[in-house]
Amino acid sequence: MRLLLDTHIALWAVSDDPRLPPKARELIAAPRNLIWVSAVSIWEIAIKHGLGRGEMPVSGLEALEYFRLSGYRLLPVSPEHAAAIEMLPAYHQDPFDRLLVAQSMSEPLRLLTHDTTVARYSDTVILV
Repeated sequence: MRLLLDTHIALWAVSDDPRLPPKARELIAAPRNLIWVSAVSIWEIAIKHGLGRGEMPVSGLEALEYFRLSGYRLLPVSPEHAAAIEMLPAYHQDPFDRLLVAQSMSEPLRLLTHDTTVARYSDTVILV
């Protein structure tokens, strides 16, 4: 399975955070699954870390290094991904989440998230 990790799932995975649900751990660790992290997540981490928000304990550069060391594949943002946002219903107002959904639907990839609002977009989203 090709999995795109939502930002919080990716951070929990690389930091071995106890908030990472067991199902997510299992899917990420499964040898047959290809794990992707989007440039969108690195962008989100960098912005929130730069603003000094407590929920972003690592910088964008640190996160990028952790994702690389973990063997995750990195997904760039394409013009097609950006244009696909226009077709999404307005369930979520967070631009990072909307772009992750658009990417997952365009590629296609299964988006792994803990956000119930993100899960509303498609039955291809895996809510953990």
